Amino acid sequence: MAKRPTYSNEADYVVVGSGSSGAAVAGRLAQSGASVIMLEAGKSDNKGMHGYFTRKPGMVAPMHFEERLERGFDWGYKSTPQVGAANREMLVTRGRVLGGSSSVNGMVYVRGNRANYDSWAAEGNTGWSADEVNAAYKRSEDFEGGENAYRGAGGPIKVTRNKAPQEGTLQFIQATSDALGVKVLDDYNAAEQEGISVMQENVKDGVRYSSTRGYVHDLAPRTLEVQTQVLATKLVIEGGRAVGVQVIDQGRGGVTRTIRAGKEVIVSGGFVNSPQLLMLSGIGPADHLAGFGIDCIADLPVGDNLHDHLFHPLSFHVTTIENKSTPGFFVKGMAKNLMGKETFLNHSIFESVGFVRSSRATNVPDIQLHAIPWSYPDPGAGDHGKQKPDPRPSLGVFATLIYPKSRGTLRLASADPTVAPLIDYGYLNEPDDLEVLAEGTEMARAIMANAAFGGAVKEEIYPGANVRKDNAEAIRRRVVSVMHAVGTCRMGVDERAVVGPDLKVRGIEGLRVADASIMPSITGGNTNAPCYMIGERASDFILGTA
Repeated sequence: MAKRPTYSNEADYVVVGSGSSGAAVAGRLAQSGASVIMLEAGKSDNKGMHGYFTRKPGMVAPMHFEERLERGFDWGYKSTPQVGAANREMLVTRGRVLGGSSSVNGMVYVRGNRANYDSWAAEGNTGWSADEVNAAYKRSEDFEGGENAYRGAGGPIKVTRNKAPQEGTLQFIQATSDALGVKVLDDYNAAEQEGISVMQENVKDGVRYSSTRGYVHDLAPRTLEVQTQVLATKLVIEGGRAVGVQVIDQGRGGVTRTIRAGKEVIVSGGFVNSPQLLMLSGIGPADHLAGFGIDCIADLPVGDNLHDHLFHPLSFHVTTIENKSTPGFFVKGMAKNLMGKETFLNHSIFESVGFVRSSRATNVPDIQLHAIPWSYPDPGAGDHGKQKPDPRPSLGVFATLIYPKSRGTLRLASADPTVAPLIDYGYLNEPDDLEVLAEGTEMARAIMANAAFGGAVKEEIYPGANVRKDNAEAIRRRVVSVMHAVGTCRMGVDERAVVGPDLKVRGIEGLRVADASIMPSITGGNTNAPCYMIGERASDFILGTA
């Protein structure tokens, strides 16, 4: 048996979490010459089964839809029953592996709309305007198109386009332009977001560029120590200052120890684990903490402002799609890929993405369209959408609500750090959210009926023509989380804020939060790229380069 490495118990900085923001801030701090310990509750992403599945982009599907595999990569959280979504408990996919959710997500690279960041700045969050975050985005990425006013080159995260999208995907792009009157864009991450495009993915040469692939394995900062299978259970706060983290070393028989930080502790556990750790440490709503016998150190609205993207999936039998959602087709693809041939496994399952407006849109597109050249399991059939998908060549089209009005909460279920918290998204509690999803559903149908497909669309497999725009209950039974939840440690300058614009936790010295939980409002698109940016900005604030 290989000898386990000896882990240190002290560094200048301790970063809790290795996901999109955590690895970014840890990598940059270590690059500056500071000593950094980065903690991850999951296993390594660079060894054995975990190494193969997290490295190979196309393995995202079995990681999510094969339950035995999923247990090896995921925290296994579920939401509370969602009244607005037919009282369903929703899956809360969160990566429990080095790289966090960046190691298990769909690799869709979207910065969001520039107006998102200007709105953050307008609320008093200085340093977060579109132009200011643009510099951090440029530094984080290595875009295949090279550097320009908006895009970066030479950064840790490789960003490319799928060079060979399927014919059905190209037809979908043209049909969206024709049916909705939007542009076919070359780069939706530049000056203009509204339109339809081939998707950009954080993938290069058949390798997923997760946070740890880019900021740890490739960057290899000398002073960064990565500790895996180490669960943070409580922040050590002395005299109003965070000085370390208590942990359970789960890879070493459950030994408990304290890791001390000479300068700062940065919490990057994501929208679930960051607020949970803060509350377990006495930072949160005083009345709530008192119910668990936790002394309140800072009475802050931790766990409020929870919100997420929702999509309503449709699936169509399309003859210009080659993929089949069958075990045999997948195994053949794996065999070809192992022989060094280019297959679907070298890319994300997504091939196109668009941003369009509903009738309720204001200054930005409020519906995102995802399309995959696969049949997607019908979430309306129960079992959390894990039943077998239709075996015919299909195009899955997801109408996505990207600016929800509904808000929820995250609260402790126990003072035991190994017990999952209560995650209540509040999905579809605001009527406008349902209306936008219904309108997006009809947009998807209009696109699939467009002449650009040349008769290739044979059937709407599900939900079927009986689920129409006014059938609200049918949509409530079928909506799915896009796994982009944010906001539970809100950034701001008022009483609703948990952290200030510099990401410091209010009332506690030496402690910051850097991940999606700090977003005052969700970005217009997939949240992985914004989290890389948040990690970059955190390092700017800490190192005084902002």
